[in-house]
Amino acid sequence: MKKIKYLLFIAFSAALTTSCNDALDIVQEGELYPEGAFKTVANLRSYLNGDIYSRVNNSTEIAFTSVFTDEVGIGPDNGGQNLEEHRFQLNPTTGFAASLWSTHYTLINRVNRLIEFSDLVTPANAAETAQKNAILAEARTLRAHAYLQLLAYYSTDMSDPNALGVILSDQVYDPLVVEPRLRVPNSVIYNFIEEDLLFAENNLSAATDYKFVTRNLVNAIRARMYLYRKNYDLAKNYATLALAARPLTTNPTQYSAMWRDSGQGEIIFAASRPSGGTWSNIAGTWYFNTTTASGGAFHDMGRNLYNLYAQHPNDIRLASWVDPSSSINSSYLNDINYIETDIIAIDKYPGKSAQPLRNDLKMYRSSEMVLIIAECEVGGSTQNLAAAAARVQSIRQARGTGQTTPAYTTAQAAWADILLERRKELAFEGHRYIDIKRLAALAGVQGIDRNITDDALQNVPLTLPLTDHRFTMPVPQAEVAGNVTIQQNPGY
Repeated sequence: MKKIKYLLFIAFSAALTTSCNDALDIVQEGELYPEGAFKTVANLRSYLNGDIYSRVNNSTEIAFTSVFTDEVGIGPDNGGQNLEEHRFQLNPTTGFAASLWSTHYTLINRVNRLIEFSDLVTPANAAETAQKNAILAEARTLRAHAYLQLLAYYSTDMSDPNALGVILSDQVYDPLVVEPRLRVPNSVIYNFIEEDLLFAENNLSAATDYKFVTRNLVNAIRARMYLYRKNYDLAKNYATLALAARPLTTNPTQYSAMWRDSGQGEIIFAASRPSGGTWSNIAGTWYFNTTTASGGAFHDMGRNLYNLYAQHPNDIRLASWVDPSSSINSSYLNDINYIETDIIAIDKYPGKSAQPLRNDLKMYRSSEMVLIIAECEVGGSTQNLAAAAARVQSIRQARGTGQTTPAYTTAQAAWADILLERRKELAFEGHRYIDIKRLAALAGVQGIDRNITDDALQNVPLTLPLTDHRFTMPVPQAEVAGNVTIQQNPGY
């Protein structure tokens, strides 16, 4: 009897296994596989435009940098938003660390999928072959940008080729296969970025729409990458090319319009954020409702940053980026209620007509290229401090500050002035955290420069030592939990 029962169990198990396999083999109604979805070059373009461009996002960099450094203070409507990060609490469970990591690796994964799917598409003619290669070139450019952002935040030293970088993800991984994925040296990631950008250079079309990848974006990414690597000669070369294709905006009206998404101005690349749809709202980083003093500001502009603009009343950045509704209290240092009476409303992203907190995300601009060239004149193989000063002055003249051209007598003085101008010109664009990490020691300055009124509490630190481990982001806890062999950054 036991033998019969055993044989029946085996037979039932075999039948069940066969039944399960049959179920797995059935194509359910409405189910879509790559072989069916990717048949033409047009299918690849649809995936790129819909599933990859939509993932290009530097909102986390903007938000984290503004809160963690010296770009914002606590606003009158703050109910605890980002107070931990504003008070320099940063660890693997911090949401910003997880968001930045996830944002860029999701983009990288989408690009990897497109490359894999492209093997299923056979172009009908030479024109389609060129179109297919251009699509891949756009995607690989965006992947290069994502890797550069990851290195900037998660590598302890971007200029050291042997320093620990990030995970190299160059293929679509099977989610059912768990395997350790370790971080690789910076040099490996940089080589991968260079391969992507070389492919892009050779295959991009001549399109010039700044909300899509262009050849000039490739120049701009290269300029930023080589600057981070302290390869100043190459950085200067590519920044010069980028600037020649998209000159610095010197017209104040055009400069203001650029921030209101009513003109390209000097933008080299921006991630489109149209009024319709469920896009995130960049000004929601600091506001509940509108970019005004009464619009639910849980953060407002840092006092010391505002003071830099206020030194020059004709500075177009003062008029463009500080909302007229602001409550400017000249006695802020002597007012115990300064949080409520000194409200400097950030208006760099004033929103669109139907979406008051939403704007396109400006990721690469000509003014950055000018300041890259200025750095290269200081750190390059042939130092030219006068040329560096002229580049900084070109920004100041374009913004209407009316200053005389600076005269640098030392490299340290030049670094300090370049860092200062980057602070003013690139505020709320996600650069300040990285710039302090890169330049503050060379400039001989403290780095984070807060006013005592930037917090509701007056016993919290106003800055961090430049050697502090928090100038490198922690690998997020979610990655550590699922990838236990990954190397964490020092101090976390």
